[in-house]
Amino acid sequence: MEKFKKLGAELSNWGRWGLDDRLGTLNLITESHVRDAARLVRTGRIFDLGLPIGAGSPPQRAESPRFDPVHLMLRSPDEVWPGGMIGADDMIVLPLQAVTQWDGLGHNGYDGQFYNGVPASSVTSKGSTIHSVHEIAAKGVVGRGVLLDVAHLADGPLGQGDRISPEDLDAACAAQGVTVGAGDILLIRTGWIERWTRDHDVRELWDGQPGLSLDCARWLHDRDVAAVLMDNTGVEHIPTDPGHGTSWPLHCVLIRDMGMTLGEMAVLDQLADDCHRDGVWEFLFVATPLKVERSVGSPITPIAVK
Repeated sequence: MEKFKKLGAELSNWGRWGLDDRLGTLNLITESHVRDAARLVRTGRIFDLGLPIGAGSPPQRAESPRFDPVHLMLRSPDEVWPGGMIGADDMIVLPLQAVTQWDGLGHNGYDGQFYNGVPASSVTSKGSTIHSVHEIAAKGVVGRGVLLDVAHLADGPLGQGDRISPEDLDAACAAQGVTVGAGDILLIRTGWIERWTRDHDVRELWDGQPGLSLDCARWLHDRDVAAVLMDNTGVEHIPTDPGHGTSWPLHCVLIRDMGMTLGEMAVLDQLADDCHRDGVWEFLFVATPLKVERSVGSPITPIAVK
């Protein structure tokens, strides 16, 4: 058995919240967690953690089925209505995972199944008939956010393929004097999107990336983390370690086996700077996806409130 499948079987949350569960680890965010998270707001400072949709979004790879967002105007203010009133309408066409976004539980699986034994046949040309991100939107992703600045420990942005180990996460917790616990939404800064916004090197952005190692799955499981949001393009390090049997082993374990919603391409630098200044690494976190029925991913504009 491939290493990632063995690990996934050990960490599986299938049936933990019932055989019909569609939320996975987001169930760990209880009403009391949300109340406690709201009490973390002290200054009212708000941090936008999302990339702009448009010119500020990283261009997609030529070989990817995803394409760059397309923004079009449907109506311009050239037409003047009675009383001098004018108006404008617009539209956008975009892959739901081409910007800062959540990966839903219908995004990745293996051996013909998604989280909680949902069959691959549940995803058709009309979308995901069972796991849909709009069910996450109904609950919302709101709770205690914790930022771990792994890039700071490395004295700068991590490089292509750099692996973040459980020991690195422990070191960040110790250095920052913060703990990660049940129901938390964990934000991890690698500096990767910072490199993109600085250098605009498309080849570097997509050819490889720093990220979590497969061993981090157990670290997240042991702490009952509710969701992970990172500033790279795919949470885990790319290229992955030889011998795993797949190019996205951590996605398979976290999404398919543990039922964890994953966030990618967040902008964490301004928040990290503020956390370093005041020494506070926890905050109210809000990132509700678009309520698109049968979707397997969704753009988000995540915010942190301190």
